[in-house]
Amino acid sequence: MARTRTRITISLEQEQAERIRRHAERAGMDVSAYVVHAATRQMAETEAVEEQFSGLDALITEAEAEAAALPPEPDVTARELTEQEQRDVEAALNLFYGEETWPR
Repeated sequence: MARTRTRITISLEQEQAERIRRHAERAGMDVSAYVVHAATRQMAETEAVEEQFSGLDALITEAEAEAAALPPEPDVTARELTEQEQRDVEAALNLFYGEETWPR
């Protein structure tokens, strides 16, 4: 049974088209086969990454929903924190922003 083929038209810059042609030629493929091969590889990679991280994505969604349901934290000024809490906050900011890059 013959497969039905579908044509897809794309627009791209001349330089991109030439680059694709050169790569297809080096791979011993025509442009259509090369583009289909490249797109299929990219789709497989994306699907593998999505599958790998789907459990983590579900945990993040669940944690965000739980966090949204929590009552708001009271505003606390730095003066109200213990010295250890202030050091902990500064260490966390250093990890996030880098040692001396976050605004103080």
